[in-house]
Amino acid sequence: MATADAGFGLPRWAVNGLLPLVNLVAAFAVSGIVILILGESPVEAVVALVRGAFGFREAWGYTLYYATNFIFTALAFSIAAHCGLFNIGGEGQGYIGGLGVGLACLYLDVLPFFLLVPVAIVGGALFGAAWAWVPAYLQARRGSHVVITTIMFNFIAATVMVYLLVNVLIEPGQMSPQSRDFAEHARLPAMHDMMGWLGIDFPRTPLNAAFIWALACAGLVWVYVWHTRWGYELRTVGANPDAAVYAGISPARNIVRAMVISGALAGMMGLNEVMGVNQRLLLNFTAGYGFVGIAVSLMGRNHPVGILVASLLFGALYQGGAELAFEMPRVSRELVVVIQGLVIMFVGALEFLFLPAFRPWLQKRRQAASAAAAAAEQE
Repeated sequence: MATADAGFGLPRWAVNGLLPLVNLVAAFAVSGIVILILGESPVEAVVALVRGAFGFREAWGYTLYYATNFIFTALAFSIAAHCGLFNIGGEGQGYIGGLGVGLACLYLDVLPFFLLVPVAIVGGALFGAAWAWVPAYLQARRGSHVVITTIMFNFIAATVMVYLLVNVLIEPGQMSPQSRDFAEHARLPAMHDMMGWLGIDFPRTPLNAAFIWALACAGLVWVYVWHTRWGYELRTVGANPDAAVYAGISPARNIVRAMVISGALAGMMGLNEVMGVNQRLLLNFTAGYGFVGIAVSLMGRNHPVGILVASLLFGALYQGGAELAFEMPRVSRELVVVIQGLVIMFVGALEFLFLPAFRPWLQKRRQAASAAAAAAEQE
């Protein structure tokens, strides 16, 4: 129910809609001040950013390509968050998941395309899940905090990938630490090719079929968390572990289950980067998407619909920011990263900064609505 209390004494629409919007406006306001100090117009900067992200079809392709990575990593974080866990290891899980995708494309390319794609999906999910299982087990059975262990596993994943690409998977005869190119049928079809099959002209961009699978995963997460018994157990453990034990629900089992699903979702990010765009295994293809996914999930209130909207926003910041840096020389690429960081700070670390200012007004509005409803009933 939209007017139900969602915590903090505020209606749900205020917590899930108004506060994120106000935080976003505040982040852009501070960014505008920085741009103004540099001698550029904040209004022109916003216009350039929006035009760069949505002003033409090629921009849409790049925006949705970036959003695809954020959907996977944000969904991964949200599953763990519903169980009361702060999985900061999406970067490492996505890295190892990409390894699973790459190994499938490198060594199972004897399979036809229609079999290789599901095998690659399963490979990415299994490798990501396996990388998340160890921190999950350590918290569930040994009491090691998942934040610490997942941070450590990010660095371990990076080291493992460097070793494999330098010493094992490197293409013979070259110095660059990357694998050979995948076979032609071991690549996800690009969106411009898929649109071409339908007779629709679409510009060449990195957007590929992984975007469709990301949308499907968002739907599957929504069904799992809110419409299955396992999702109910997950949310119960996250809300109150003691009550969960009293109800016969095992917190340890759900911690492991949540983290494994979280790792699987993060691991499937490799479909977009490894099988869809780079079409080979190489270093650092995760590019920080696992960390940004945390802010995307928090801004989307850990709900698939909110995550889709927030992913689109951050995809627009990435693509529009690149266009902004090109059109305004004083606004460097580093400053665009600062703007992205301000958005992450306001919608993540400072998400309840404006709560005290809005609470009295919203409570008075709520009381007035209740009084009006009561008066209508008496009439």
